[in-house]
Amino acid sequence: MSLFCDVALAVPLDMVFTYTIPPGMEPVVGGRVLVPFRQQRMSGIVVEVHDRPPQVKTKKVIEALDLSPVLDEQLLKLGKWIADYYLAPVGEVFRTMLPLAAEFKRAIAYRITDEGRMALHLAGMSGSPARSKRTPEQQLVEFRVLDYLAERESMREESLRGATRVGKALLSGMVRKKWIAREDVSAARDAARLVKVAVLLGAEERAEASPPLDGPQARPHTSTTSTAKKLNENQRTLIDALAAAGGRVPVEALRGLDVPRTTLGTLVRRELVELVDQPQDFTTSKLKPRRSPFEFEFSAAQKDALAKIGAAVTSCKFGGLLLHGITGSGKTAVYLACMREVLKQGRSSILLVPEIGLTPAVAADLHQVFGDEVAILHSGLSDAERAEQWHRIRRGEARVVAGTRSAVFAPVSDLALIIVDEEQDSSYKQEETPRYHARDVAVMRAKMAGAVVVLGSATPSLESYYNAKKNKYALVELPDRVEMRPLPEVEIIDMRQEFQETGQEQVISRKLAEEIRERLEKKEQVMVLLNRRGYSPVVLCRACGKTLQCQNCAVSMTHHKRERKMECHYCGHIAKIPDKCANCGSEYVYFVGTGSEKLEELLHGMFPQARIGRLDRDTVRGREDFEHALNALNEGTLDMLVGTQMIAKGHDIHGVTLVGVVGADMALGLPDFRAAERTFQLLTQVAGRAGRGQSPGKVVLQTYFQDHYAVQFAARHDFAGFYDKELQFRAWMHYPPYSAIANVLIRSEKLDEALQWSGELGRWFEKTRHEGIRVLGPAAAPITRLKRDYRYHFILKSPSREKMNTLLRAMLAEAAARKIPRTQVIVDVDAVWLM
Repeated sequence: MSLFCDVALAVPLDMVFTYTIPPGMEPVVGGRVLVPFRQQRMSGIVVEVHDRPPQVKTKKVIEALDLSPVLDEQLLKLGKWIADYYLAPVGEVFRTMLPLAAEFKRAIAYRITDEGRMALHLAGMSGSPARSKRTPEQQLVEFRVLDYLAERESMREESLRGATRVGKALLSGMVRKKWIAREDVSAARDAARLVKVAVLLGAEERAEASPPLDGPQARPHTSTTSTAKKLNENQRTLIDALAAAGGRVPVEALRGLDVPRTTLGTLVRRELVELVDQPQDFTTSKLKPRRSPFEFEFSAAQKDALAKIGAAVTSCKFGGLLLHGITGSGKTAVYLACMREVLKQGRSSILLVPEIGLTPAVAADLHQVFGDEVAILHSGLSDAERAEQWHRIRRGEARVVAGTRSAVFAPVSDLALIIVDEEQDSSYKQEETPRYHARDVAVMRAKMAGAVVVLGSATPSLESYYNAKKNKYALVELPDRVEMRPLPEVEIIDMRQEFQETGQEQVISRKLAEEIRERLEKKEQVMVLLNRRGYSPVVLCRACGKTLQCQNCAVSMTHHKRERKMECHYCGHIAKIPDKCANCGSEYVYFVGTGSEKLEELLHGMFPQARIGRLDRDTVRGREDFEHALNALNEGTLDMLVGTQMIAKGHDIHGVTLVGVVGADMALGLPDFRAAERTFQLLTQVAGRAGRGQSPGKVVLQTYFQDHYAVQFAARHDFAGFYDKELQFRAWMHYPPYSAIANVLIRSEKLDEALQWSGELGRWFEKTRHEGIRVLGPAAAPITRLKRDYRYHFILKSPSREKMNTLLRAMLAEAAARKIPRTQVIVDVDAVWLM
């Protein structure tokens, strides 16, 4: 038996830690152990067991948590590659790969009390919570917390803070005021994923007719006619709804009734209703499945693509393919057909999508074809749900996995195929440590597993298309839409000319308004894209010219009219809407610009009879919200959908015949070498939502940059033309795909420290020989302050990734020698965002 084990812990240190193995304990490589670290206990992954005594005194392993590895040899190797390539601590990489935090941790949850409900009631009457010494901004957050908890039985702290942006100090204050109660939630209860169910008491005949519930038994209740007469109208409504459903209804399902939130609590106190726990079933997707793609005749191009991918899979060797198909060409059908063939062979496949919003539609398609063989992995699931899905995959119960970037780590056995849909999307790049790119990790995992990776897109990244042209990937084309449907006609509206002709700034041009009216008269559906959240993005003082800036970031705060707040979209800071300028005291405060909330309001005013929905991060709090909006559009209960880029990709709505694009060229003004590429991709993708059914589609594209090549090529659906043009600029400036790129960010809450550290590293770069590597900087980052940190950065470019990686490691060693904290030096290899 080995005496020592090396453990990777999730700490920002580029090292593993050696511990003594107690007699009788046998930790396994790839398994988790519980170990002491400083003043706390931490779980980590065993990377090696050995008999080599370290030169320092070691602590003992407290407990071996796994009898078998949770990361097999292949995933351990992949994790080490990520740590090496992206210069990330290996322990933090392994933590990202394992969604198992729910299994042995305890969590804090909060629930609203009767006092809190009273405070919420008073706040609704007066506009702010009951008498409080808090600032108006803090009162606004308290109101939001109470309002959020009033709709739920209880909520875990991390979920509550994420949804309401409340701080721990404010939560503690609300506990002291007895507005909310704090309670421990054990891992066992969380892992069981229980849901609260309302049970109507005194309905014995209903209880006998339905299966028993887990949880407390209903107490006997002697209801009388006089009790029934004392019920008010709201209470009768709720009682009748319970009775009609057989006496049992999940509490969340009762939220749809038009009764106050306090009514259920009143009935519980009167012992007319009881709340019990019941295990909750996992729902893959609530979207109604579309027609099976196998009901359609595959085109010749689809059959050719399927044959090429199938041949690569059958060879049982690594292969990379780029599936370039225009919007509506049937890429999803090819994916499903390939995955079906893989499953017939008894092997596994993974399908990655860039955003949680695309998961419901993909999951519905997969479930229709593969049934219970499907598992879903993404951050929108609770810790317990992710752990449950992970274990299903590991046990071999699910051989088809779909999800966002973290699904690339799914513990499937006998992996044959990885598909990366919308491979160009920047969401595949993680913006926190470890800063990996899921597309590139998918390629490396397939290489290690001897599997096939398929990168699919209508607008591939320049890097992927360049690699395909250089024969690193096989290029497979789908040049036509299914059933030979035409691509939508695109009409460009010059908003400068619109201003000259109308004499005022227009959000919706006359042409777009006319086209929308025509579609509504024909009972057809419309999508309108404005890639900016909120009501107004800038609040400006007309007297002194100052804008309302976030106190934590060097960015303007956004006005959210419906929620009556100002919010920073970077750090989440909330402030009240100003009635005068904070700088000069002037009352001439002006709200500048238009966001998706204001656009929705404008369209309601222009088309009062239209049923209009909005899809952005403000209206989508969870996957249920997204599924509800898409179902409404699919079923025809919405005439128009307004939204940000969430509506631009992947959605197949056959009733949409018109897409309006409002201000999608704003990114062209950003100091980012990928600005033109991002604009072209967004315009092409959103244009592809039109005309996917039997009726032809049209796109009205409003722009202030009508002569820009990104806009012109997007209007002509000409990817090859854009690729050739953009590639010239990339070659001249030595940007990807001609060079690898890395962004080194130095940050500190103290400006002097950020300047000092970036200056020291800048001088080190000047003195150090780095042939073949170009170092730009130090310079202030485009967003100079973010989340309280002042930011300076370097940009490194080199045709040799190996040389650049070596230089970056030397730079990190120099930073450590100069006592610059590792957490304050951010290294982003293959950066996609330089702001």
